[in-house]
Amino acid sequence: MPDTAMVLAAGLGKRMRPITDTLPKPLVKIAGKPLIDWALDTLARAGVGTAVVNVHYLADQVEAHLAARAAPRIVISDERARLLDSAGGVVKALPQLGDDPFFILNADTFWLDGAVPNLEKLALAWNGEAMDILLMVAGFEQATGHSGSVDFVMDGMGRLRRAQKGEAGVIYAGAIIAAPRVFAGADGEPQSLNRCFDAAAAQGRLFGMKMDGDWITVGTPDAIAPAEAIVMARARKRDAG
Repeated sequence: MPDTAMVLAAGLGKRMRPITDTLPKPLVKIAGKPLIDWALDTLARAGVGTAVVNVHYLADQVEAHLAARAAPRIVISDERARLLDSAGGVVKALPQLGDDPFFILNADTFWLDGAVPNLEKLALAWNGEAMDILLMVAGFEQATGHSGSVDFVMDGMGRLRRAQKGEAGVIYAGAIIAAPRVFAGADGEPQSLNRCFDAAAAQGRLFGMKMDGDWITVGTPDAIAPAEAIVMARARKRDAG
């Protein structure tokens, strides 16, 4: 199990306006819990020791909120001066992430686990000899709040390639295990993780693991109510069982 994680929390959250005019998106609450705490609580349950969180937009609010957390240990990667996009944020944080494979989580998506925690499943599926990047993926039937198409097609070995228009496939579900070598030699410029995904796929080293449970993305204000409905439905089912 990786002991460190990068939590991507620096974005502007433009699609969540007007809520994000005054509140950073990671602090938007779903069922009473800020989005970033859904991610950090998942990491804590998995025993991950350190989470590096990048901040940019309304960064003071995010830092103040995170100061109250006991686990995992929080390290702030400060991007106030310049927003670096997803991969750029990871590159800046590499000194804090260490030399071993680490998790990368989005701060605006979360999931409700099945019988086995998905981070545990992801860690068990990791094979550093064959993989550079392992993505947690979901089917459309598991997704709430997703308005786009599928992202990848996964073969019988779990290897991923980009889906073409009209193909059936899977959705990238906002959690990754990545080897630090993926970012070796990268400059400090803003850059997307999609470039890393495509480079790994071209070498046959991008893999996926199908998650269990429900995957929830909250991209716009009208996605909040469906997200909370899924959380409440799962809670009722758990209490009834």
